[in-house]
Amino acid sequence: MTERKDRPASRSRRLGLGIDIGGTGIKGALVDLEDGSLASDRVRIDTPQPATPDAVAKTVGEVAGQLEHTGRVGVTFPGVVMHGAVQTAANVDSSWVGTSLTDTLTPVLPGPVIALNDADAAGLAEVRYGAGEGRSGLVIMVTLGTGIGTALIHDGILVPNAELGHLEIGGHDAEKRASVSARERRDMTWQQWARHVQRYLRHLEKLLWPELFILGGGVSKQPEKWFDDISTRTPRVIARLANNAGIVGAALAAAEAGSLEHSGGVHRRDEG
Repeated sequence: MTERKDRPASRSRRLGLGIDIGGTGIKGALVDLEDGSLASDRVRIDTPQPATPDAVAKTVGEVAGQLEHTGRVGVTFPGVVMHGAVQTAANVDSSWVGTSLTDTLTPVLPGPVIALNDADAAGLAEVRYGAGEGRSGLVIMVTLGTGIGTALIHDGILVPNAELGHLEIGGHDAEKRASVSARERRDMTWQQWARHVQRYLRHLEKLLWPELFILGGGVSKQPEKWFDDISTRTPRVIARLANNAGIVGAALAAAEAGSLEHSGGVHRRDEG
């Protein structure tokens, strides 16, 4: 998604800052909260290796330093986040487990930190601005990448930290067959991989009976290679916001922190 150039100059935009921490890159941008478009260039810096708390915090500060913003900052993390603390860290350094993400990042950011899981942020963004806009009932966002991320949104309300990528299917962790990394590791054709994704989605719909699947992650940029090889009872669509979904969802969560604070998966820390 890119900044829209045709906005009336007279309209005062309500902007938020979202930062998306990933295993390979840390990205951030200003977001127009009216329509979910990026209101600045996207800043990306490689995730430091090893991705320890101190090293990641330094890089997050560098990203934020290139974006003019004051006030709340939304930050996503590739793992479970409860009450601001990291509970799992599969794609970053294990020293994050038990570490407060909000306390670690507050000193390097220009305002209170709002922290949430990366798939949850993507789901929020897609329901508000993307492929799930206007949909009621249960929407399940599934991000397909190194692993499988999931977000459950019911009537616009997030159910945080749904780690459904690790469901056991046929005696195997779903990620071991249906993630993009599994396709590459096992040298599967797109059609072979699509069958595993289909089996996973059908398992989800038997358990939860959703109204809609939104399929995202980097692979959503190549739907012509696999999407039509999947058949499910539940309607399914490709995510619209692609790699910007985490940034947009983080900024949205920060802007709406007051209504989301009751959830353990979205946590703020005010300065002072």
